[in-house]
Amino acid sequence: MILPAAPGDDLRLDVTALDYLILAIYFATVLGIGFAARLTIRSSVDFFLSGRSLPAWITGLAFLSANLGATEILGMAANGAQYGLMTTHYYWIGAVPAMVFLGIVMMPFYYRSGVHSVPEFLRRRFNSETQLLNAVTFAIAQILIAGINLYALALVMRALVGWPLPVSVVVAAVFVLAYITLGGLSSAIYNEVLQFFVIVAGLVPLVVLALIKVGGPGGLAERIRASPLGEPGLHTWADTGSENNPMQATWLGILLGLGFVLSFGYWTTNFAEVQRGLSAKNNTAARLTPIVAAFPKIVIPVLTVVPGMVALVVFPALRQPGADYNNAIPMLMGDLLPSGVLGVALTGLLASFMAGMAANVSGFNTVFTYDIWRGHLRKGRPDAYYVTTGRWMTVVAVVGGIMTAFIAAQYSNIMAYMQQLFSFFNAPLFATFIVGLVWRRMTPWAGFWGLLLGTLAGVTSYLLYLLGPLEEAYGTELNASFWGAGIAFTVDVVVSVAVSLATRGTAKSDEELRGLVRGLPSDRPDDFHAGDEKWYRSPVKLGLGALALSLACYIPFW
Repeated sequence: MILPAAPGDDLRLDVTALDYLILAIYFATVLGIGFAARLTIRSSVDFFLSGRSLPAWITGLAFLSANLGATEILGMAANGAQYGLMTTHYYWIGAVPAMVFLGIVMMPFYYRSGVHSVPEFLRRRFNSETQLLNAVTFAIAQILIAGINLYALALVMRALVGWPLPVSVVVAAVFVLAYITLGGLSSAIYNEVLQFFVIVAGLVPLVVLALIKVGGPGGLAERIRASPLGEPGLHTWADTGSENNPMQATWLGILLGLGFVLSFGYWTTNFAEVQRGLSAKNNTAARLTPIVAAFPKIVIPVLTVVPGMVALVVFPALRQPGADYNNAIPMLMGDLLPSGVLGVALTGLLASFMAGMAANVSGFNTVFTYDIWRGHLRKGRPDAYYVTTGRWMTVVAVVGGIMTAFIAAQYSNIMAYMQQLFSFFNAPLFATFIVGLVWRRMTPWAGFWGLLLGTLAGVTSYLLYLLGPLEEAYGTELNASFWGAGIAFTVDVVVSVAVSLATRGTAKSDEELRGLVRGLPSDRPDDFHAGDEKWYRSPVKLGLGALALSLACYIPFW
């Protein structure tokens, strides 16, 4: 049951000793993995990239779990309550195609070049100024996103024990800080694999009981029709010929803004995800990493969107103006789950937040150490020095996440906030990458100016929405992020082409670009084709299968 809220709290959960025992066992296991992983750390490659030694099934599940954080659980459930089945666009067109593209097309460039990070790839393709710009913007983005994950984690801890939000934020941060500082990326990845199974075990009972409560899928559909969402809440594409739908977005904005720019920008250039592929044991395993993750990603809406829709029809508070949709999942847990099962579900929820924040923190400490500290401020130091720096940067990232958690607290739907960040940082970065990969005559300074002005264009678009001039044109904040991403992408491409034409004499030679652009393969030896003779180890065949399955899911919900 849900206990009466304390002043300033949204809800309290009736947690028993059995539930706390399950939580304690989980946290002890997490810290134990951190201590075990510490024994394997002998170099900076071990700390930041797990020694490039992990098989595809581990890196694939870690890839998925790293994304299955606060924004995925609370945010997508909040979207389910606010927008209905249109939220599935974030999975079936807004994730899987880009994940497949990363595995088939992009990952070979990353892995075979031997880089430690995405900014390092930009240095080799363009120049050190582009590397530094991307490293700084990435670091800022990861701190802000870590704050989102930490805020969501603190919300659940506050519901558990009734602590004020500031205390919950700090205590929640300590656990992530401990196991990342101890074992680096290996600790994060092995914990992410554990967390994936814990998350599923925690959310499946919640979904089953939620559907039983509303009379199954048919009962949910009837109650959604009678809710503020109405019939459009049960469709994905049918009402997108105009903005007369819950998301107030047209099919063009969804396809170009979400399906192309935002999704490809996030999945193909976000180092917090790409880092999992770079830790794989060979190139084929690296390519399979996002593709292995794509198959479970297709069915994740059952665990996130469906509970949000149930919460909308069950709790009147979510149908009121200004409702805090972020509470959809915790409210369902408190209402439906008995002792013991509640403990498992809470453990899964906490695991999802820790996985997301761990991905942000491990991405931040790698990029800061390799691309800012070693690349520009402290060159040529012993390897152990950079491992120590990485551990200190873990502390900095967690402290930064604590501070930015209070920014996330200002949003009633944290997914809307997250999508705005993607439109600032990922959309222009994707433009720089894709032009640089296919056009070898793109010059070094074109990479810098395209990325800088594209980022500023995305920020400007959002400010014009907040200040009023574009509020009516964009409608919802999510739709504003779709169009903002498109604007950032377009500005980046136009600037990149214009600067390249103006500085064509500075383009890098084919030899300098070998392994960094399409048509100039790397001479670096690896087992590029290893395992491809078996269909179930072929990135192309598995990727196309995931893509077909994802698009087929739209048919019954058109």
